[in-house]
Amino acid sequence: MIHQYNSSFKNPVTINEGHVVARNKINNVQNDLLSRFGIKTYQAKVREKYMSNKQLGHFKKILLTWKSQLETEADKTVNHMKNESISFADPNDRASQESDFGLELRTRDRERKLLKKIQFSLKKVENGSYGYCEETGEEIGLERLEARPVATLCLEAQERREIKDKQYSEGDDYLR
Repeated sequence: MIHQYNSSFKNPVTINEGHVVARNKINNVQNDLLSRFGIKTYQAKVREKYMSNKQLGHFKKILLTWKSQLETEADKTVNHMKNESISFADPNDRASQESDFGLELRTRDRERKLLKKIQFSLKKVENGSYGYCEETGEEIGLERLEARPVATLCLEAQERREIKDKQYSEGDDYLR
């Protein structure tokens, strides 16, 4: 892994296996998620142990807030579908409503899967394994976890998985 300074990003850039990962991209995602929940970025103290109780508490707060927000959205969808479910006489209006409901249900299905990942991450917080790569056992990193609190792989392991997935999916193109 090579660290370089790239003036266009104003932050260090990590070059790994031909892939460029700009640290400011992680920071933008991280700030969007945290600001949406009104949570400040964690400022680790010098020589603070990785995944200390204070850090685990910070991530537990993020995960619980995210979980609560997703559950609230799911409740809103159920209420919306109950209250807005009108049988339109015009077939175009009916089709439009069904399309809207379908889109909303697909979104909620993705969020349901995300809720499972959040529950899994909360269990890892409780048993002390949160923040460590499932593949290598290395630290995932505070910045990555703030950007993606349900991350289970360090950046390098995630890149390897994506490359492997891409290679296998490209071989299946003739089947489509």
